[in-house]
Amino acid sequence: MEDEKAIITQNHEGEEHMVAAAAHIVKALMASKNLKEDVRKILFDLDTHLSTMTILNERKEDELNLNEAELRLKCAEKKIMSWESKQSKIWDSGSKHVSDYLQAVEEVQSLRSLALDGGGGRGGGDKQGRLLRQADSILQIAMVRLEEELFHILQHSKQSFESEFTSFHSCDDESIVSVEDDDLSEESSRRESNGDESKEYAVDLINPEVIPHLKSIANVMFASNYDQEFCQAFVGARKGVLDEYLGSILELEKLSIEDVLRMEWGNLNYEIKKWIRAMKIIFRAYLAGEKRLYDQILGEFGAINPVCFVETSKACMLRLLNFGEAVAIGQHLPEKLFSLLNMYEVLADLLLHIDALFCEEVGSSIRIDFHKLQRELGDAAKATFMEFRTAVASYAAVSLFPGGGILHLTRYVMNYIKTLSEYGNTLNLLLKDQNGGEPEPLIKEENAQNAAPSPGICPVAHHLHSVVSLLESNLDSRSKLYKDISLQHIFLMNNIHYMVQKTRKSELRGFLGDEWIRKHMVKVQQHVTSYERTTWSSVLSLLREDGNSGSNSPWKMILKERYRGFCIAFEEIYKNQTSWSIPDPQLRENLRILTSQKIFQAYRGFIGRNSENLSEKHIKYSADDLENYVHDLFGGSPKSLNNRRK
Repeated sequence: MEDEKAIITQNHEGEEHMVAAAAHIVKALMASKNLKEDVRKILFDLDTHLSTMTILNERKEDELNLNEAELRLKCAEKKIMSWESKQSKIWDSGSKHVSDYLQAVEEVQSLRSLALDGGGGRGGGDKQGRLLRQADSILQIAMVRLEEELFHILQHSKQSFESEFTSFHSCDDESIVSVEDDDLSEESSRRESNGDESKEYAVDLINPEVIPHLKSIANVMFASNYDQEFCQAFVGARKGVLDEYLGSILELEKLSIEDVLRMEWGNLNYEIKKWIRAMKIIFRAYLAGEKRLYDQILGEFGAINPVCFVETSKACMLRLLNFGEAVAIGQHLPEKLFSLLNMYEVLADLLLHIDALFCEEVGSSIRIDFHKLQRELGDAAKATFMEFRTAVASYAAVSLFPGGGILHLTRYVMNYIKTLSEYGNTLNLLLKDQNGGEPEPLIKEENAQNAAPSPGICPVAHHLHSVVSLLESNLDSRSKLYKDISLQHIFLMNNIHYMVQKTRKSELRGFLGDEWIRKHMVKVQQHVTSYERTTWSSVLSLLREDGNSGSNSPWKMILKERYRGFCIAFEEIYKNQTSWSIPDPQLRENLRILTSQKIFQAYRGFIGRNSENLSEKHIKYSADDLENYVHDLFGGSPKSLNNRRK
């Protein structure tokens, strides 16, 4: 068959050459000016005849071309259709099968172009149209098959990168400040950074070995004008993978804004942590890998590449944006502040990545929306901090706190602002007044000296000075609820000392300053001195020498009454003050030692001076007994000496 076809082709080509040569000779002769009219007429008739032969030869050539095209099309169709009855996938069957299939598709493309160009000449008619329709039909079958192969390759070449990003896996530590936070290590920060906050990770979301396969499918489908079908299939597959990753791996639920606004704080805080984790992974790793994948597959096809990438990302972006917006417009509860700041800072770190990922015009709306979300989170954080200040200012002192210990409000406020100080740079940006002025203070005039920072102080320091002043004002009011003046001083000593300790051992020190610490340590010492004076001055006065001496009976009676009065007063103090509380071990021990030294010295001197007038049976306690009893004070558990004897 092939030999016969070759012979026919050779004969046809030989005939064409002869006719062409004869036509050339005739035209050359006709160009002569010395020809007779009858000769010129003969040459003209001969030229016409040769032209007719040329046209007939061209038609024969067209016929031969169309016949050859039909044979080639049938051969390509056979290869393509052979896979329609098979369950196996072409790209799973080896490179030889892949190459044969793609060559068959390219053959159909070539023959279709031939038919569109007119079969190579001016003939063909119905046969040409039939060839075009047949090529289109075969291409459509092949394109459907290639879509299936595309889905299969994408589905079975997915790669997990979880193990490579352990730094992203844990949600940020608890941000809610608890009154029990005192046991936390002072050296551990809630916001430790591993130094890679702005790093972008290059990840392979699919096996790199299949990239050439995907590119070959893209090239064939685009060349066949099935670019839209390829993009729809590719984008659909990648959107499904991203949606699955968000839900199954990152555990980010599909929540409406209304769902978020109705959430209890505990559940919302957990969802915020998942959102922060998802933001880091999605923008630094996942979408960076997705962008690279699109560049590898569609990078040669111009503007369609970013359009497809944005279409793939759009649903995920909307879910992240909606959640962030819902948190920003929710209630300004003080416990939300740290989560808002975490969201704000994470987004600030990611904006450069977002701008780079969606740098084309088609992604501009995503860029704009995330920049807008950052502003909304910043405004919400600022409003929440102001709400916290207002809450501290309006906290009413209505009940006693047992034992004069550290008030829950004191713990809460100091732990709150201690953690807040770790966000100093961010808060300074948010709290900075646009006009350069300081915010309106919320403190009372009588406490203004405690809150007035030095000129040029940063906005955060200004606000924190104001908050601690508000807390002190509240403590002063609360202390007056104690009828016992000594307990008032213990209460204020405890709480101010706690404030100083929290400040000294944290970043608060940089905002409140060493001068603030020094002044408040002086206040602590003043309350210690006031406690000693109000508690022990009158008691120890019973043991002082007043100039009377002797062994007469009236003096002995006076000594016995004074000693008895001292013992009763001491026992009453012991009964009351063993129930009082000084939570800080060092402060408690220092006050016990200071008190015992004064009592021991006064008591031993009194007994020594009056040993002749007070017999051993009248002495109820030894000096060592009293010293030991003093060490029971401030333990928070009431005790009694009524039944104790030496």
